[in-house]
Amino acid sequence: MRHRVRAAISRTAGQGVRRSWAWASRVASIGPHDPAGRRFGRFGEGSIICFPPNTIFNEHFIHIGAGTMIGPQVTLSAGMVPGQQCLADPVVSIGDRCLIGKGSGIVGHFGIHIGNDVWTGHHVYITDQNHGYDDITRPISQQSQPEQAVEIGDGSWLGFGTVVLPGSRIGKHVTIGANSVVTGDIPDYSVAVGVPAKVIRRYVEGTGWERVS
Repeated sequence: MRHRVRAAISRTAGQGVRRSWAWASRVASIGPHDPAGRRFGRFGEGSIICFPPNTIFNEHFIHIGAGTMIGPQVTLSAGMVPGQQCLADPVVSIGDRCLIGKGSGIVGHFGIHIGNDVWTGHHVYITDQNHGYDDITRPISQQSQPEQAVEIGDGSWLGFGTVVLPGSRIGKHVTIGANSVVTGDIPDYSVAVGVPAKVIRRYVEGTGWERVS
């Protein structure tokens, strides 16, 4: 009897927690007309940042297009610390109808431009700044942090766990395989995988898809 009572209480409590979480997820998500949404440099109609977000700061240097969904536990930041006056505006630009997967991070300091209709898997990391390591007598955290702009073209897909490093240029309609690390240029209409990511297939006008050795 006691076991059945405890099980019934547990089921009821579980249902209450799930309902409460679903309610909190709806009301606490960030949209274009929320006070939190109005802090962004641009926040397009129909876009949403799902609850709970991770770190978000310097929103006025971040532009989000229309119809874009940014998943829960995503980090969006411009600059090094909250309140920093950045040199570029926007620092981070995300286009229309994009989907940024759960747990991803977009950390911009100079310039990250993501085109329209770009989708990512979960836990993708995109940054335009790296750590210098020229002086072995000083901690890496105290050395220069070179910045190079990042661009991701319209209609591309970045698989789970992809890392996009400073200076990367990903073209239009590109597929990046899961857990790849992008360090350079990936041309339009191609598939790239690996560490560092290399093109393995590309679309050639008049010929179709070709494998790249």
